[in-house]
Parts: sequence; C-alpha cells; structure tokens
Amino acid sequence: MPGTVLLLAASPVGRGCLVDAASVLPVLAAVPPAVLSGTDTANVVELADPLEPQAVLTRLRAAAAAPGPLTVYVVGQLQLDRRQRLPHLALARTTPATVRYTALPWHWIREELRLRPSGATTLLLDLHADQETWQWLRTNPLNPLNPLDCGRNNAVYGRVAPPPARRTLAAPSYMRALATILRSGHRPPLDALHQQALARTAAEASVSGAAIGADLVLTAPGPAAGDPHAVIAAAVQAGRHPDADALAARHEGAAAHAYGPASEEALHWTEVRADLAMFAGDPVRSCRAWLTVAEARLGAGQPPQSPAVEAAVDRAHHQWGRVRDTAPARELGAALAALRGRVPGRREGALDHVRRELSRLQTQG
Repeated sequence: MPGTVLLLAASPVGRGCLVDAASVLPVLAAVPPAVLSGTDTANVVELADPLEPQAVLTRLRAAAAAPGPLTVYVVGQLQLDRRQRLPHLALARTTPATVRYTALPWHWIREELRLRPSGATTLLLDLHADQETWQWLRTNPLNPLNPLDCGRNNAVYGRVAPPPARRTLAAPSYMRALATILRSGHRPPLDALHQQALARTAAEASVSGAAIGADLVLTAPGPAAGDPHAVIAAAVQAGRHPDADALAARHEGAAAHAYGPASEEALHWTEVRADLAMFAGDPVRSCRAWLTVAEARLGAGQPPQSPAVEAAVDRAHHQWGRVRDTAPARELGAALAALRGRVPGRREGALDHVRRELSRLQTQG
C-alpha cells in the first residue's frame, strides 16, 4: 500500500523567529519519496511556512485519512498561548500575543492522528522552544498525559532544543542530519535512524562549539506487539466491530475499577469505544459516549477550554450531525446544546448550529 509523507516546516516571520525551519526542506525533498516513507511508493505533501492554522489542519486531516503508512516530518518552534498555556507550533504570522489565533495547537496534531490504525503513523520532529515554552517543558515531563503527546498509537522520534542565543537563528540540525542519512537511499530502522541523526547532530554541535546534551530527546517507538490497541485495530479492520467493542469495554471496566470511572485511564477507553461506535456506523452510541466523556471531564474539574473537553464536545457534535432518527437526535441534541453553552469550542456559531437543528427537529413528526 502506498505511503503518505507530510513535510511541515514552519516559523514566524521577523524578530520572533528562532529557527530557519524551511531551510531543511530542499534536503528532505532530495530524498526519494519511498525512502522518506519506508514504503515501495509514497505521496509527498510539503508545507513551507504556512500562514493559517486551519490550512495546516486541512492538509493534516487529509494525510491522516490516507489508508497506508503515514510519516510526518515537522520542523519549527513551539510557543505557549497566553490564555491556556498550551503548546502551539508557531506559523508565519505568529507573535507572542497572537499564538492562540495564528499558531497550530499541538493537540490538533494528536487529535487528527488518534483514529489512525495502531502502529501506522510515525512522527519525526525537530523543534525549538522559546524561553517560556522551554521552562514549561522542563517542568512537564513528556508522558502520555502531557499536551505535547502525539498519541499512544504512534511512533515519535526527534528532539526539542532550547532557544538559541539572542539574535541567533538556530538551524534544524537534527532534521538535516536525518535527511542526509536518508539521501543515501537506505532507510535504517527508525530507532537506528534516530540514533544516527542524534550522533551527527552532536558532532556538528561539537565542531561549532554549541552546547551538547541540552536537548529534550523524543523516543517513543509506538505500541508493542500484543498491545490491546493493536488487537482492537485489527478487529476493526477485519469488520469484527462487536469483538472490538467488547475488548475495549473490558479494559474500560478494569480501568474504572482500578482507578475510578472519571480517571484518565478509564476515560481513555470510553473514548476508544466512542471511536469504535463511529467505525461501526453507530453515531448515536458514539455521540452518547463523547457526551459522557465531556461531562465526566467537566465534573472532575477540568476547565471548559481544556483540549480534552473541547475535543469531546466537538466529536459529540460531529457524530450528532450524522444521527438520522428524529427521537435520538432530539434527545442527544438537547444534551449537546446544554454542553455547548458551557463549552463553545474554537469554531464560531457551534451553539447556534445546535439550536437551529433542534428547532428544525421539533417541527418533524
């Protein structure tokens, strides 16, 4: 099956730029697509210094929908938005004051990739952080509950570097080393490729006199063999939707018993079951599950603006739009409208849309 490669290099224009992200794209573009992907053939999509987060989201969503293996190369810089203190990938128009509106929220990447088959996605990252974000990273360990997480089903390799010296533009040396290795036409196993790129980066830093060892190294090889997510994904691909849901339900019950029904461990499996219902073509069950997740998160004290809450409500809204039977559509719509009043999300007019649709449903028999 053909692979898909997304090359994303982004950094702000002007004084706020920390890294010359786009400079590595010609080196990556010189690598044969099949080598970039690790498949026999591959389609490559390149985004150089994009302007709008929604445009990046559209390309990312299309890449995530591709059926074959997906490899995402990201080069750029991280910044926190001032309202929620969440990491974003800065784009061309991003300034410290406009991060929330002009940068790509990192959790959008995780959310778009979460529905892909287990083990089918690889991210290779070369990121620089401004001083504020670097301090945030140092006090927030990179684990599956961290907002910089890319999803437990995906392999992630790369590094996050601290801000360069003042008035200095950093180079994406890790990604350049990666591209140089791949230009040979041989693609080593990912872990070996990662280690070789780190070694080249360290050697380059040693020659230039730069600090060595300050980077945060990202190494997450993805799900192990026998991981329940992989077993569930295989059942879905085989069309055995009841088996997939039954297995997820057992894990959901075990997590709720061990950690509590509102715990991250239990809610994760509720989210999995919501996705499984969608795959099975049951929007009523999927919408109801996402509403349950959103209410549980709010009840546990998570703010309405948190990514996990917003994502749950957005997904409930999306699945509600696919409900064709009037009675469940009215029932779920009333619950969704109440939630939308508390969690408006980032898309304007979401609450108005629910109210209009509910009004239309009331006129139906």
